[in-house]
Amino acid sequence: MPRGDKSSYTDKQKRKAQHIEEGYEKRGISDDEAERRAWATVNKESGGGNKSGSGRGVKDTHVSSKRGGAIGGHRGGVAAARRPKAARSASAKKAAATRKRQAAAHTKTAKKTSARKTATKKAGRKTAKRRAT
Repeated sequence: MPRGDKSSYTDKQKRKAQHIEEGYEKRGISDDEAERRAWATVNKESGGGNKSGSGRGVKDTHVSSKRGGAIGGHRGGVAAARRPKAARSASAKKAAATRKRQAAAHTKTAKKTSARKTATKKAGRKTAKRRAT
């Protein structure tokens, strides 16, 4: 089976991928990227193709689709889709720089402490000698 072949997927899985893809396109994501994300979601939920003979036997989950809806909400991504791509890219770069700066600030604050010295135990030896006599 060549890479990208969808023959081992059921019609329901194909419809699901199409529906997810349309949602991404509505948010302003390119066609290729939307298709890639849609099939990634279907694979995450169903564990790949579910047609007989395609190595089935993985239980379906809906974690990825539930998470996607929770992040964006009902109208998730609509405002972002209206903004030009250059503005979205600038925001993403600014956010990445902020995360990098904050991560660096948090790692520098970790302070190394010297190993604590424990007192030597001498009392134990005296009592042992007393008991022996």
